[in-house]
Amino acid sequence: MLTHLLQKLNHKPPTTVFLRRKTTSAEYVASRNRDPTFEKLMDKYKNLFKVIAIQDLILGTTTNAAAPPAVSLDFLNRLSQRLHLNRGATHFLRKYPHIFNIFHHPIKLQPYCTLTETALKITQQEATAINATLPLVVTRLVRLLSMSMTKSLPLRAIFKVFRELGLPDDFEESVILKKSDLFALVDSGNEPNTHLLKLVGDIPKGELVGAVDNWRVVECCKEDCGVDRNEILYSFNHSYPPGMKLKRSFKAKVKEWQQLKYVGPYEAVDIGKKRKNKIGMMEMEKRAVGIVHEFLSLTVEKMVEVEKISHFRKWFGIDLNVRDLFLDHPGIFYLSTKGYRHTVFLREAYERGCLIEPNAVYEARRKLLDLVILGRRGLSRGHSEPTGMIQGEDCFTEEVKTDSDED
Repeated sequence: MLTHLLQKLNHKPPTTVFLRRKTTSAEYVASRNRDPTFEKLMDKYKNLFKVIAIQDLILGTTTNAAAPPAVSLDFLNRLSQRLHLNRGATHFLRKYPHIFNIFHHPIKLQPYCTLTETALKITQQEATAINATLPLVVTRLVRLLSMSMTKSLPLRAIFKVFRELGLPDDFEESVILKKSDLFALVDSGNEPNTHLLKLVGDIPKGELVGAVDNWRVVECCKEDCGVDRNEILYSFNHSYPPGMKLKRSFKAKVKEWQQLKYVGPYEAVDIGKKRKNKIGMMEMEKRAVGIVHEFLSLTVEKMVEVEKISHFRKWFGIDLNVRDLFLDHPGIFYLSTKGYRHTVFLREAYERGCLIEPNAVYEARRKLLDLVILGRRGLSRGHSEPTGMIQGEDCFTEEVKTDSDED
C-alpha cells in the first residue's frame, strides 16, 4: 500500500498546454489602440463619403446643356437605405446647403436637387487636377500592375479604386487605349464577361523603386542618422498611436521583424518554396506588408477601404487576411471602423490629420470636406465659401462645433 502511494506521488502528470482563447476577427478589431487624430478625421470623412455618393448620382444625370445636372428627391429617398441616410435624403441634403441646392422643378412639378456653384467649382477643380497629372496616373497603373504576380489585374477591381488612384472617369479611353504600348485589355479565360488589364510594355527594373526604399535612402543620408545602415536595409517607418503601451517583448519582436529580409513588391518570388518553412512564411508576411504599403503610397489620399484592397489580394499573392495584417502592424497602418466601412491609413503619410505632402487632387477634395464641416453655418451672412475650419498647426484646430454628424 505504501509503495503504491509513493508511486502515485512520484508520478508526474502529463504536461498541460494552456492555449490562449482564440480571438475572433471582430474582437481583434475592437481591441485595437485608437488614434484620436485619425478617428476625428474619419468622423468628418464618413459624411463626406455620403456627399460624394450623392454628388456622383447628380453629375451622372443627363440634362439639357443649359441646365445643371439634377436628380429628384423622390429618387434619392428611395436610395436612402443603400446610401446609409438613416433619416432620409431630404434631411441629409438640408444639412449641407453649401453643397446641395433643393428647388422645385418647373416642368416635373416636384422637388429636385442640384449642386451649388461652389460645389461645382470644386468638382471642376478636381477634374482639372486629375487631367493635369495624367503622366503620374499612368505611372500609378504601371506600378500597380507590376506588383501583380501575372502583371495583370481585373478591370472591375481597378474600377473600385479609380477615385483613390486619381484616375479620370473615362480612364479606359483617356489612359488605357491611348497607352496601348503599355496596357492591353484581354478576356479572362476563367470568368466570362470579365476583362483583365495587362501590362504589355517592358519596364526597366531600376525604374520601379518602392516608397519605403526612398524613405530608407533619406534616413541613411541624414547627418544625425543614429541607425545602423544594415539595420535599416529592410526596415519600415513606425509611429504608434498616442498612449499605446509598448512592452519590452513587443519592442524586441518589432526589432527582429525590422531586420527580417524579404522580397520587395516589384520583385519576382516563388511562393511555393517560401511556404515550406517558418522563416519563409514570415518573409511572405513581410512582403505582404510591403505590397499594401506600396499600394497605399500610390493612392491620392494615402488611404483606402479595406474591402476594396481585398479584391487585389489573390493577384498580389497575399495569402493572409489583409485586415488582420493592418492590425498586426499598428506602427505602419491605422485601421478605422467609422462610417459603415473599414478604412486603412498609411500612418507615416499623415501629420495632425493632414497629408504631409499634399497634391492638387487631394487639395480639391479637401475643399469639399471643408464644406461638409461647414454644415449650415454662414448662411445668414451670405457666405458661400468654407469658413468654418481654421487652418493651423492641426487641420482641425479651433474647429467650430458642427451640427450632429449622425444623419
